[in-house]
Amino acid sequence: MSRRKRFKSVRMIGAVWAGERTGVYEFSVPEKKCIPLLPGVETFQSVFARDGKSLLYAIPSEHEVTIYRAGWQDGKLVGSPQVAVKLPFAIPFSSGGNGYDFARDLSTVVFARRAGHADLYLLSQK
Repeated sequence: MSRRKRFKSVRMIGAVWAGERTGVYEFSVPEKKCIPLLPGVETFQSVFARDGKSLLYAIPSEHEVTIYRAGWQDGKLVGSPQVAVKLPFAIPFSSGGNGYDFARDLSTVVFARRAGHADLYLLSQK
């Protein structure tokens, strides 16, 4: 398979978390184009969900973090973003770098605390 064919449908997503262009963007490799998906959304990270049909991104507040799921198909958002999970604690979004990460299926969330101690939370769905 030629290199050009392999990259025909390669798309990446990422977030700009500060400045005039804050938001979640898609980058199409073959088109060399940056496409705004969620302009104005302040998040440090966005990822494709494991299903490949949605995006996940986290929004912090003072006491909790909400991870949203936005439907995605053929380079476009589908429907309105929905709450995927609410975490009952605050996560520092930048702690000398990326201070958190979550699994694409939301089974695991890891984060660094500046205080230097570790806490363990178990969230289960009933």
